[in-house]
Amino acid sequence: MSENADDIDAIDMAILAALQTDGRLSLTDLAKAVNLSPTPCAVRMRRLERDGYIQGYHAHLNPARLGRGMVVFVQVTLKNTDESTLKSFNEAVSRMPEAIECHMVGGGFDYLIKLRVRDMGEYRSILGGAIGALPAVAGTHSYFVMEEVKSSTLLPLPRARRKNRSAE
Repeated sequence: MSENADDIDAIDMAILAALQTDGRLSLTDLAKAVNLSPTPCAVRMRRLERDGYIQGYHAHLNPARLGRGMVVFVQVTLKNTDESTLKSFNEAVSRMPEAIECHMVGGGFDYLIKLRVRDMGEYRSILGGAIGALPAVAGTHSYFVMEEVKSSTLLPLPRARRKNRSAE
């Protein structure tokens, strides 16, 4: 798998931009949008999938309609950060369905977890239960989102540096 956006051209970037905006585009509509015929467009899509630029296709769900309207960020400080502790923590937090994001960070604490919960009661239960039971937790600080100003899954795509190539 390539790690570098330099490996794709402007047509590939156009395909990625179109699909991240609407992952349900038909192949015909996508091909029209990027000025290709369907066959070379399909070849490019398969290559982008194979090379890991496209990791999947998902529906964007409304958390509030599904009873998950409250967002809480929890910063976690661990007692120690040896490799086995980090691995255990990562595995444990990965099993928490309410933890929709978890990032190991540098600075004054070790992890930042984004939770989607129903309400304060559910958050309190998770804090005292699942988060408190995570390996080697020394302390937590929680931040409650009052207003979600921006929430997007769209990546800012770099400009392609390569000239357009054939569909291969």
